[in-house]
Amino acid sequence: MKILYAIQGTGNGHISRARDIIPELKKYANVDVLISGIQADVPLGFDVKFRLNGMGFIFGKKGNVDLLQTFKKCITRKFLKEVKELPVKDYDLIVNDFEPVSAWAARLKGVHCISLSHQFAVLHPKSPKPAKSDWIGKMVLAHYAPVEYGFGFHFKGFAKGIFTPVIRQQVRELLVSDENHITVYLPAYDNEKLIKVLSQLPNEEWHVFSKHTNRAFKIANIWIRPIENEAFMKSMASSKAVLCGAGFETPAEAIFMGKKLMVIPMKNQYEQQCNAAALAELGIRTLKSLKRKYVDQIEDWLEFSKPIQMEFPNETESIVKTILQTVKVKHQEINFSRAVYPVQTVLAS
Repeated sequence: MKILYAIQGTGNGHISRARDIIPELKKYANVDVLISGIQADVPLGFDVKFRLNGMGFIFGKKGNVDLLQTFKKCITRKFLKEVKELPVKDYDLIVNDFEPVSAWAARLKGVHCISLSHQFAVLHPKSPKPAKSDWIGKMVLAHYAPVEYGFGFHFKGFAKGIFTPVIRQQVRELLVSDENHITVYLPAYDNEKLIKVLSQLPNEEWHVFSKHTNRAFKIANIWIRPIENEAFMKSMASSKAVLCGAGFETPAEAIFMGKKLMVIPMKNQYEQQCNAAALAELGIRTLKSLKRKYVDQIEDWLEFSKPIQMEFPNETESIVKTILQTVKVKHQEINFSRAVYPVQTVLAS
């Protein structure tokens, strides 16, 4: 069986998850990797056959997705050319983590494409949703990378085919401690905004990992550092608390480490609004935005809130087997004889 594993490269979560999923897929199939998008900071660690521009979301500097820049970079001639030229017919199956080029190419050319993403779980009817409806955001999420069916990841496995987060092995092996700093990852805010608000709490030590700098510097009680995977992981593992956006992987990893957590969802980003609603149901503090008027809430969180205890078991191998079993049942015409190992052996083990 020949699989194209397609990853959305805007943001770090998709690539972080792929680092553990790809080795499992490679045990049972010939796998090529595709990445599209321009804003990830985590290295994949595997050969990438296709690197495409894709159709990424552009972060603003005030806690938002920059919709104007996003639309400008969306449906372009380059994107349509990538869809047309991507050789998806060379593959038996596309496994898609919210990646638009391969999804649209597969749909137009009649190739099987299934989802393996957090976004698939967010769209599930049983998934927590924000109180304020966002039909535009929901429509974008549903049609951005269309698939036949799929599997999803969320903070809780609330339905069949919805799994708890893939915590990468690198995180599972970290030595967790409780030192005196707070780790901050809010890529939609610029350094000026972060310093303006966090400096209102001068008795705390802030370790800010920023997309808006390429050098480390310190202002009063605030360290501003460029995003580097190893440094960020060590900072989070040794922190007393984590303040971050309402993405998926970073909050999941913070919960796994037993860290006190507060999230700030991006504006104009429906998925993060849904994540914030899901985390609030678990008892995680959420903040509407990063502003001076909310400093008291941050202070209260640091003083009185407790970490949420949740276990996320390592189920990556069984998830991959479930996917292969489902594909084998649904699509009898797929050439399983091209698998690295006989699929019958894989599913029986």
